[in-house]
Amino acid sequence: MEFVSDRVSVEEKPDAISIVVSPRLPRAKEALLIAWCIAWLFCGAYVMVELSGMPRGDTRSFVLAFMAFWLWFAFRIGRVALWRLKGFELWRLKDGRLTIKDSIFGYGRANDYFVENIQRFGLITIDERDWKWQLNDSFWVMGGERLGFEHLGRKVAFGKGLTKEEAQRVAPVLESALKKARKAQ
Repeated sequence: MEFVSDRVSVEEKPDAISIVVSPRLPRAKEALLIAWCIAWLFCGAYVMVELSGMPRGDTRSFVLAFMAFWLWFAFRIGRVALWRLKGFELWRLKDGRLTIKDSIFGYGRANDYFVENIQRFGLITIDERDWKWQLNDSFWVMGGERLGFEHLGRKVAFGKGLTKEEAQRVAPVLESALKKARKAQ
C-alpha cells in the first residue's frame, strides 16, 4: 500500500487497484462542525417546545414550515458530520469496472462504471475565485470534487475533499490503471 498523503492511500494488485480517500478535518474544524450540529439541534428543540404551546393560526403554520426547512438542514449537516468523522470515499478498478462508493460506517451506495464507457477522465477545471466553488469546497458540505469523467454522456465528479496536489498525484495513477484495464479487454 502506498500513501499519497496522510488521507489518501493507493493499493495496487495485479488485477485491481483501490484508492481510499479519507475526508478527515483538522481538529479545530472538526470541533466547529460538531458545535454547529449541537447548536442546530438545540435551536430546533427550543422551537419545538415553543411550538407545542402555540395556539393554532398563521404563526403556527409559519413555524411548522420553518421546522420542515430546519429538519432538512439538520439531516444535511448530520450527514456531513458523520461523513467527516466516520466516512471515506473508495474507488476500485477491477474486472473492467470502476466502482466509486461514498461510505459512512461501511454503508453507502456503490456506483459502477464500465471502463470502455469512460471518456475524458482528468482533473476538473476550477475557478477558485468563484463563490460556487468556495461554497462547494467548504468543510461543512460533502463536496469539493477534483476529478471527473464522462460516462455515457453524463458527467461524473468524484474525489471529494482532495487538495489540488493530492488530485494531481492520484490522477495519473488512476488514468494509467484505466488504460491498462481498457487494453486487457
